[in-house]
Parts: sequence; C-alpha cells; structure tokens
Amino acid sequence: MEVKDSDKDFTFSIEGKEYTISEKDKIGENNATEISKKQTLHVPSLTIGAIISGICIAIVVFGIGDLSESSSPLIEKQLVEKQLVEEQVKPTQITTEIFFENGSPILGNPDAEITLVEFGDYQCHFCNVYFHNTEHEIYEKYVMTGKVNVIFKDYTIIGQDSVWAAHGAHCASEQGKFWEYHNTLYNNWGGENNGWASSENISRFAEEIGLNMDEFVECNVDKRYEQKITASNADAQKLGITGTPAFYVISANSQQVQTIFGAQPYEVFEKIFNSMREN
Repeated sequence: MEVKDSDKDFTFSIEGKEYTISEKDKIGENNATEISKKQTLHVPSLTIGAIISGICIAIVVFGIGDLSESSSPLIEKQLVEKQLVEEQVKPTQITTEIFFENGSPILGNPDAEITLVEFGDYQCHFCNVYFHNTEHEIYEKYVMTGKVNVIFKDYTIIGQDSVWAAHGAHCASEQGKFWEYHNTLYNNWGGENNGWASSENISRFAEEIGLNMDEFVECNVDKRYEQKITASNADAQKLGITGTPAFYVISANSQQVQTIFGAQPYEVFEKIFNSMREN
C-alpha cells in the first residue's frame, strides 16, 4: 500500500487506484461532545456488578443462617455492616467517551452512519495481520464511500517499543500525518520487542514520511501524549479487553455496538456493517 499525505488529506493507492480521505482533527476535550452529538449515540450502561451482587446475596443468606444459631449482637452488627458495604459498590458504566476519546483523528466521513473503533498495539502480530489482510478492503469499500469512519486507540500491552510507536503516531498527528505514520509502522513491522520500533527507528520513520524533525523530536522528548496513551489503555481495560486487536462497531442510527475480536477476515466486518446499515 503506497501512501501520500498533504496537510489534512490522507492519500493512498490500492492495486494502482488512488484514493483520498480527509483526516479530521483528533478528538479532544473541546470537540468530544460535538462528535458524540453527531453520532447520536446513547450506548446502554454495561455492568459488571452481577457477580458482586451474587456474592452480596450469598453473604446475607448464609449470614442469616449463622444468626439463627447465635445470639451474638457483635456477629449481627458485622453482617449488617458487610451488607451495607457490598450494596454501595457501583457497577462500571460504559459511555460513548470510552470509544471516542483518547484516540486517533477520525479517518473518513465524520458523519458516517457507522464508526469502527480499533484497539491495537503496533507490535502485535495479529494487528499486523489485520492491517495487511483486511484493513485495505474495509477502507476501499466502506471508508472511501463515506459509509464508515475509523478511530484507532492504543492498547500498548507488549512492551516499551509499543509505547514509543504509539507516541510517534500521535506526534505525527500534530503535522496532519497520523494515518500515514500509522501505516508506516505496520509496513515496517518486525515482531515483538526486537528493536524495529525502537526510539531510533521511530525518528527514522518520521523522516521517511517527510515530517518536520525538530517538531517531531520535541514532541517525543516532551512525552506530550504519554497521558493520552495511558488513558486509552485504561479505556481498554474498562471494556475488559485482554488482547489485540479488538474492534467495536458502533451504529449512529440504531445506537447498537457490536464487538469483533482478533484478526478476523473482511467478510466478518462486511456482514456486521451491512446488518447495521439495514436496521
């Protein structure tokens, strides 16, 4: 996949045909609300409190049994206090921000009816498989046609090189070349923790795509996006993601969210996209 970039336009060619997508500014605190409104998403609150509630019920039931055999007011007081503590545990809620914040600039039409959110690690083998085997077809048939837009979020779980690679991509975003740098990283993929994504190579990749090196180096030295990467990792953990890549397909019309785990073939994404567009 050959890639070119000019300002906010992301241009690439597939099998001799050239395509251009406008790269929108990254979602930040000032425009997260606006994008959420455009998507009109109201993702239902998800809970992981069922197990906790079950534990609480078990404590109360068995505790009552104990009370029937004992007249100790101390035991009764301890059981009541335990029940109150358990009842105060609140379930984890999943909101739209967990998908739309702390990620890349939007690739494609920001008003597309479907958003594809990928949590990935640039050193991940299966992320690389998805990039080379599936991603380009999704871009050609759905992103280029304005039906789907894409957000990439970091889940740097393999090693320090993963963090350097992710940080380099965000620094490239300051110069309007996040997605070009993103592609360059995967096109240079060489395994896990073997140096291909070292800090030295991160700078070399920036030179290859024509970034202003003074600005790029300053951005990396300042660790400007360290907190953003950490926040994205936290978002992945809240969703219970245990590996990469992990995808969330979000419909702006039906407010439906579907998950895809692993480097699935194009047909899996196609089926979900078409189903969402029909509903």
